[in-house]
Amino acid sequence: MYTDCYMEIEYLIRLIIAAICGALIGLEREKRQKSAGLRTHIIVAIASSLMMIVSKYGFFDVLVHEGVSVDVSRVAAGVVSAIGFIGGGVIFLKRDTLVGLTTAAGLWATVGVGIAIGAGMYVTGIFTTLFILLLQLIMHWKKLRVVSSVAGNITVNITKHDITLADLRERLEKKGLFLRNISLSRSKEDDFILKASIVFSKRESMDEIIEEMKHNEIFESIDLFTLN
Repeated sequence: MYTDCYMEIEYLIRLIIAAICGALIGLEREKRQKSAGLRTHIIVAIASSLMMIVSKYGFFDVLVHEGVSVDVSRVAAGVVSAIGFIGGGVIFLKRDTLVGLTTAAGLWATVGVGIAIGAGMYVTGIFTTLFILLLQLIMHWKKLRVVSSVAGNITVNITKHDITLADLRERLEKKGLFLRNISLSRSKEDDFILKASIVFSKRESMDEIIEEMKHNEIFESIDLFTLN
């Protein structure tokens, strides 16, 4: 009786630790205004931890029967596969640019953390959580950032501004902007219109980049968004 009560308390502690770890990962995503934030990561961490606990300890009553065996890894494997549905829901294509991959990977990692803690591997689960957060902070730290998480689409009337593609590319690269997916079309006024996706490698904030581009007359339209 006392042993069962102690084990139930142990299970609850695991769920609480999993929830805290999920909250830490989700909070970072929430601050970056991603589709899967604090609540999603908490629920994913708790659910995966619960399923691992059930997988590992929930079948003791049937093991007393002769010839009955249980593979505790089957539920965990199912959880890892099932998270693909949620991960797929946060990945989408925005103007020829894939968005949400980092958030989906974070959900997948949160499942791993929940499973580890549900299995009683506290140190491994907590360390993984802190390691993920540290990596995210390092990758988003301005002084160390190599490639920005900002991307977008631009439209330029190259006839109106009498600019060649090579000149435009050189002009933008000086500001840390790199063109991708370039297309040209002719307007009703017989002007050549360039449309392209752009990525940033500059260390300024997104607000500073937008402010700089707003005052540049060559851009007919600008559509910026964050990737990670």
